[in-house]
Amino acid sequence: MLWLLLSVFVAMAVCMAVGWAFQAWRNNGGWTDVFWTFSTGLVGALACLAPLDGQPIVGRQVLVAVLVAIWAARLGLHIRARVVSTPEDARYAQFRKEWAPHFQRGMFGFLQIQAAAGALLLISVVAAAHNPAPGPTALDFIGAVILIVAVLGEGLADQQLRAFSHDPSNKGRVCDVGLWSWSRHPNYFFEWLGWVAYPVIALDLSGAYLWAIAALIAPISMFAILRYGTGVPPLEEHMLRSRGDAFRAYQSRVSVFFPQPPRHPTLAHES
Repeated sequence: MLWLLLSVFVAMAVCMAVGWAFQAWRNNGGWTDVFWTFSTGLVGALACLAPLDGQPIVGRQVLVAVLVAIWAARLGLHIRARVVSTPEDARYAQFRKEWAPHFQRGMFGFLQIQAAAGALLLISVVAAAHNPAPGPTALDFIGAVILIVAVLGEGLADQQLRAFSHDPSNKGRVCDVGLWSWSRHPNYFFEWLGWVAYPVIALDLSGAYLWAIAALIAPISMFAILRYGTGVPPLEEHMLRSRGDAFRAYQSRVSVFFPQPPRHPTLAHES
């Protein structure tokens, strides 16, 4: 298992080095997000199917490989569509200013950090795939359902935000329709929820499979990143600058992360 995980770290580093070269060629740092998502899915799926100790591939390995591939395909295609249709993401545009004249050098180091983060998340995926318990089990089914619900929920949140943003009458307003009326960041919530699937599949009630504990790495670290790191805080700061009192009113009635009914019904969008 340790050699397999080391291979995952190396593979992610190579993939993100390729992503760095591609974004430099296209002069758009947003492509790195596309590479990270597809690379995480590809490396994760291959690691799931890797044989350990000469054992044949079993159904749980295939299941987890398919789950991580589904996640990567949905999210990667969504990010790609955004990258090709809009200017460079504001984060990378800001990096260009802060890291000038050595932007590309800084990007290479940044992407290697992303590679390590992706490999860290994949520890949970690999631990789930190589759970030696006889299967299929109810936990396999529950984990698969969690992942599918998460992918569908995130896709719905993205679609609702896209439809709201493309309506000219909503210019300058805060999206508070559908899932966005229950959580200020439903896409982040469902992204986190998807990583919960892997410790569920890895769980060994007998306590004999110690790698099940390592499977908790992904949901714990992803929650910390999305809720308190590079997810919610900078986005909310941006929304406060661009939407002001409308976003403050939105904050007062809608949960920040976990979906729950709004504290006050919204009768009309505030501008």
